[in-house]
Amino acid sequence: MKTLKFWRLFAVTWLYIFGAAIAEAQTQPLSDGPYVRYTDSTITYDVEYVCDGQAQSKKVNVISLTLGRYKACQQNGPALGIVKQQFERDNIEYNGDFDVIAVSDFHGQHKLMLELLRNNKVIDQNDHWALGKGHLVITGDVFDRGDRVTEILWFLYRLEQQAQLAGGKLHLLIGNHEVMVFNNDLRYLNPKYRDVSQILQTPYPKLYDNNSVIGRWLRSKNVIVKINQDLYLHGGLSHQLLQYQQSLGQINQLFINAMVKDEMPRQRNRLESFLHGRQGPIWYRGYFYWPIIPIAQLEQVLAYYQSNRVIVGHTSYSEIKVRFKGKVLAIDSSIKKGKYGELLKVSEGRYYRLTLSGDVEQLNIK
Repeated sequence: MKTLKFWRLFAVTWLYIFGAAIAEAQTQPLSDGPYVRYTDSTITYDVEYVCDGQAQSKKVNVISLTLGRYKACQQNGPALGIVKQQFERDNIEYNGDFDVIAVSDFHGQHKLMLELLRNNKVIDQNDHWALGKGHLVITGDVFDRGDRVTEILWFLYRLEQQAQLAGGKLHLLIGNHEVMVFNNDLRYLNPKYRDVSQILQTPYPKLYDNNSVIGRWLRSKNVIVKINQDLYLHGGLSHQLLQYQQSLGQINQLFINAMVKDEMPRQRNRLESFLHGRQGPIWYRGYFYWPIIPIAQLEQVLAYYQSNRVIVGHTSYSEIKVRFKGKVLAIDSSIKKGKYGELLKVSEGRYYRLTLSGDVEQLNIK
């Protein structure tokens, strides 16, 4: 009887403490933004915010946006970096004597992302680029699940510009969740952004359409990049892809052109539908789940694209995994859970796991 009373008291206490915390979090006023849209002027932009649950909109000049000299939510807005009208598409292939850091599937986990990048010297304590001439590859899935997607996108937007000034490079690749949001598939959208959409009276995908700065920037991104004989992408390259005999550049161009259905003048053709299907580069899981690709077929894919290995996200593990004797590296380390994450480092032909605390472990890759 005493034991039963104890557990009842414990349960009541737990509900009181944690229930109050949850209720407080749920009732805390919602703030989000900015959402920056182009106007007919090249120097003035429409900026929308949610501040304490209320919609705000204003016209802001490009200098104020770049430097953060504008009011948002009763304080200076964030410095957004240089706000551009047009964005050049990156190359498909890069070669050189530089380090590469790769990571995947941030899924709105802004705080954990910053901690991971800081602890491994990718950014400094002021969250500025610290990788010098190195390359940082994010293999997709910034959107969905977490509640700090907006912050991550603007952070990467600025960081890309800082990397370029330092002689380095940031590669943000397209994942399946970017394509889902663009096409109004909002199954995994955090409830916060449903509220934001309602407050701003704007469908969530429209906040990232081609008339928005971030939306136009994302549409300039690739689905795949080859760096020093390694292929980086979100899901993977299936053996079935070889039947189409497409180069990496052709795959990328066809994929991007067919990325947003409502922006196409026609329906996707057979090849475009394949690229956006389960055997395509953002959805493929055949390196990990049945039917698993035979190693001979994987080697044919790598030989066709003159590559040593494929480095992918999309399929989550607790840490970076080596598959197929090092021909596949899985770098989705479950950052989406908000607890832990890892980076892959490639330096002088060697591969390393970088942990959240900054520890380094060389991977056994032949």
